[in-house]
Amino acid sequence: MPDTRIFFCDPPGRSNPESLQNYGSAITDSNYILLHDQEPIHLDIHLGLFDDAKRRNQDLRHHLGPKHSAIITSELDSSVVNELSTLYSWKSYYYFFHGWASLDWYRGYDKTFLIKPLQARKITKTFIAPNRIIAGKRQHRLSVLYHIFKLGMFDNHISCPVTCPGEHISVYDAVLPLATQYPDIVDVFRSAPLPMQYQNETDHPMHSCWLSLFDQSAESLLYLVTETVATGRRQHLTEKIFKPIALGMPFVLIGTRGSLKYLRSYGFRTFGDIWDESYDNAEDNVRIEQIASLLSRLDRLSVSAKQDLFKSAEEIIQHNWNHFYNGGFEAILWQELTSMFDNIARDFN
Repeated sequence: MPDTRIFFCDPPGRSNPESLQNYGSAITDSNYILLHDQEPIHLDIHLGLFDDAKRRNQDLRHHLGPKHSAIITSELDSSVVNELSTLYSWKSYYYFFHGWASLDWYRGYDKTFLIKPLQARKITKTFIAPNRIIAGKRQHRLSVLYHIFKLGMFDNHISCPVTCPGEHISVYDAVLPLATQYPDIVDVFRSAPLPMQYQNETDHPMHSCWLSLFDQSAESLLYLVTETVATGRRQHLTEKIFKPIALGMPFVLIGTRGSLKYLRSYGFRTFGDIWDESYDNAEDNVRIEQIASLLSRLDRLSVSAKQDLFKSAEEIIQHNWNHFYNGGFEAILWQELTSMFDNIARDFN
C-alpha cells in the first residue's frame, strides 16, 4: 500500500511490544496499518502492543499524526475488534490468515502415504483430542477435559500435560478458577491418569505447522478440535480445524458460537446429518456440556456402529479434503483477500 507503514509481530505468534516490527518511511508515509492477524485479541494482554503501535506513528506527516490508520485481524464479527477500533480510532479489516497458513503448512500431505485411505480404516476409538496449552486463555480445554474424565471416556486418544507448556503452571492449579462452576474439578483431575500423552510426545511439542498422529487418527471416529478461542462474540478459527480435514476425518468443534456455520461459509461441509450439531448455536455456558454429552453418546456405541458412522461420513470427508487440496478453498480466500485490499485502497484514498 503506497505511503503506508506496515506493522507486524515477529516472531510469528508473539504479541508483545518488543516483537513489533515495521516497514515504512518517516519521510514519505502518511498512514499505517497494524497486522494482528495470527493471535486472537485480548485487550487485557495486548493493550501495551497497541499503545506502542500508536506511539510509534506520531511522527507521521511531520508529527501531525497519520492520515489513516487501521488494524487487520483474522477475527470476523468480533466485539473485541469493534471495541479496539473505537478505542484507537482505527479502521478494521479482516481476512482468514489461518486458512492461508493451513494451505501452506499442510501442502503435500495429499501426496504421501502417511494418511491411511478412508476405506482401509478400522475404527476402534471414538475420538482423538490433542491438548497442549491448557491454561491461561485456553481454560475451555480444561472444561472439556473435565467432562471427558468425569464421564470416564479414557479409552480414547487424549493428551493432557501435568504442567502447561505455555503458562508453565500445574494443571491442578490451572483448574482452580473453574472450581466455582465445577466444584469437584480438582478431584476429577487428580483421579485421572495424568499425564496423558501419545507415544514420542512426552514433552507435548508444538505441532501447529505440520500434521502428526497418523496412526491414532486412522483408528478414531472423529477429531475433537479445541480451538484457541471458545467464548465471546467473534469468529476466529485457526489451523486446528484444518487438521482433521487434511487427515480425512470427521470433527466436533469446540469454538465460539456459530463456528461450524462460519466454516461452512468457506465451502466446507460439517456433520449435522451424521450426529447432532445443535451445540454450534448454544450459549457459551452450555456449549461444552452439549459437546460432552454428544461425545458420551458416541462413546457408548459399539465398535461396529462407530465403523458404520465413519462410513456414512465418507462423502463429507472427501468433499472437505477435495475442497482443501484442489483449489476451491484457496479461490474463496483469494477473492476475500483481494476484496480487502480494494477496500483499504478505497478507504485510504
